[in-house]
Amino acid sequence: MAALARWCVQRRLVVVLLWLLALGGVTTAAAITGSAYSNDYEVPGTESGRATQLLRDGFPDLGGDSDTVVWHTASGTVRTADVEQAMTRTLERIEALPGVAAVSGPYGDQGIGRISADGHTAYATVTFDDSAENVDRGEAQAVVGVAKDAETDGLRVELGGSAIGLTESSGGHVAEVVGVAVAAVVLFLAFGSLAASLLPIATALVGVGTAYAGIVLLGHAMTVADFAPMLGMLIGLGVGIDYALFIVTRHRRGLKRGLSVAEAVTSAVATTGRAVVFAGATVCIALLGMLILRLGFLNGVAIAASLTVVLTVAASVTLLPALLSLIGMRALSRRERRHLAEHGPQPELPTGLAARWSAFVERHPKLLGALALAVIAVLALPTLGLRLGTSDQGNNPQASTTREAYDLLADGFGPGVNGPLTLVTHVGGAEDKLALDNLDATIRTTEGVASVTPVTYDTGGDTAYFTIVPESSPQSQRTSDLVDRLRTEVLPRAETGTGLDVQVGGVTAGYDDFADVIVGKLPVFVGVVIGLGCLLLLLAFRSVGIPLKAAVMNVAAVAAAFGVVVAIFQWGWGSELLGLGRAGPIEPFLPVIMVSVLFGLSMDYQVFLVSRMYEEWLETGDNRRAVRVGLAETSRVINSAAVIMISVFLAFVLSGDRVIAMFGIALAAAVALDAFVLRTLLVPALMHLLGGANWWLPRWLDRRMPRISIEPPECRAAHERLAAATDAEAADVLAKGREEEDVRDISG
Repeated sequence: MAALARWCVQRRLVVVLLWLLALGGVTTAAAITGSAYSNDYEVPGTESGRATQLLRDGFPDLGGDSDTVVWHTASGTVRTADVEQAMTRTLERIEALPGVAAVSGPYGDQGIGRISADGHTAYATVTFDDSAENVDRGEAQAVVGVAKDAETDGLRVELGGSAIGLTESSGGHVAEVVGVAVAAVVLFLAFGSLAASLLPIATALVGVGTAYAGIVLLGHAMTVADFAPMLGMLIGLGVGIDYALFIVTRHRRGLKRGLSVAEAVTSAVATTGRAVVFAGATVCIALLGMLILRLGFLNGVAIAASLTVVLTVAASVTLLPALLSLIGMRALSRRERRHLAEHGPQPELPTGLAARWSAFVERHPKLLGALALAVIAVLALPTLGLRLGTSDQGNNPQASTTREAYDLLADGFGPGVNGPLTLVTHVGGAEDKLALDNLDATIRTTEGVASVTPVTYDTGGDTAYFTIVPESSPQSQRTSDLVDRLRTEVLPRAETGTGLDVQVGGVTAGYDDFADVIVGKLPVFVGVVIGLGCLLLLLAFRSVGIPLKAAVMNVAAVAAAFGVVVAIFQWGWGSELLGLGRAGPIEPFLPVIMVSVLFGLSMDYQVFLVSRMYEEWLETGDNRRAVRVGLAETSRVINSAAVIMISVFLAFVLSGDRVIAMFGIALAAAVALDAFVLRTLLVPALMHLLGGANWWLPRWLDRRMPRISIEPPECRAAHERLAAATDAEAADVLAKGREEEDVRDISG
């Protein structure tokens, strides 16, 4: 790492130019190729997946995305001549638009059931040429524009559906701007130097910008969800600014101790830079753990987010040293430069609140540890009620046209019309057709079914489907219960003695199948992520206790963060107030992604906190001093980093995207709990209680493990001296290097 830092300092202009060329080149390529995102939640082998494939094979014309145009009259009915004429002309104009395959309206023989019983609401189905993820946003926007032109004082028109959802504002880049602005303020308050406070932001923006464009290109090579770039940006800005903050802090400390700019940069990268690389590796390992689930949808998210972390780490240990050498002594504030010139170099000792807090934790480890556990336990309680399911457009903000259309349909036709179930089967002959006719009658009397459409056969009569409208909404537990009832009771009885094999598909069935697959694989996934993380910490800190504590703390942070998400998004505590729509279930893929991200980010503070304690332990062999000094010297920068990360994450609530807002709140909650409750309270309290057992490692394991270290070379040399000496000899060795005590030697 030191050699890399020296190379970047010596060739600083080359390094800056290479990064700018990379950013410009990848961004240009992404702009030329365009995006190709795909939200494909289908899981091969599930019943809903088989139903979708059967429908696609037998009825190719149904492959395009189906959206709705809904209109409502407060007075009069939708059958009045002026309303019918206006909407008929509008639907004809929509059908003539590019990208639209067909439009089915409520007026005429084919429109039976598309006008509500009270006559105030009607809807038409707009079928696009392609699936929602492949529909051009401009084409969908054209449909919205034509439909909205029909609105008058007495006629309200709203639109719903997946393709229409693409047109709704995502909040632009307000989230990123707000997050970066808050980070800049915090950095300036921490450093007092404008140049030093801008460098972490510049480094993170270059790394994240390159990664964002890279994710756009990645979408052409594999399945990448449309929220992956925003998720990558959310993670990248948070960790990128934090990683740069840690390195700049160490660099400034070196300058205050009298090192030259080049020496301070090299020392910062050789020490804190190691921790940055290690922390980034833990985040990537946690993210790439999603690959073991073998779900194409999550593979793209994992690789996209990991790419962002890799590039932000690379920028932190290459671009940042080059920029630090360019600004020279301006990394210090004017007051600090003046003080250095007048009084000469002085060691930066922990003082103020950080030192007092460290001593306070040392005096009351049991009380503070119990308090921290109580806070985490209370926040984690809602996690027990976590429900995975369909979050539909009924959860969108009230002002959105998709939410308005959803509510109009639910009020006029019942909530189930927003998420019908589709039953598909192969048909073997006349007996199977007779059985299907009988099945139609049976299903009409099934609990939870509002209506059933007639059976439709393909041109060859080999495949048939019919649609069920449930009495409840797509996200309702009652609809999930209906899917289970059809699959386990109704359909098996009807299929007996026939060649039918009816598959249940639809939005709710697809999400339920997806959730079942993920829940089934979640224990293995979590075990692998925790195991790999513990292995890395074991190799780095050569201790059994440190990895075990980290695993427990990370699980606690994840559970508490999930509790906050459940309370806000599932229970609806403040979700409408925050503009996040009404309460609903949690998307099935969120737990996996959140476990990966949260576990990786939780490791960061563990690494930065414990690595400083480990340095002190190797130099002194005194656990109490190691914990006290490590906490005193890192708590301020960890708290500053946490405030930055929390600000960045919470800013993404402004994105207007429910999924991204869910990630933002979960990550912000996890970081807040991790930094302010776990790492600065519970972890040091436990380490004080465990004493020297924190650093215990069986000798046979120590001899067999490879040596990788986060700490600088001089600390590794101290470790080797300690390992080779007896307890008495170690005391003598340490005494020789201790000329005088400072405030860090005063016990709490």
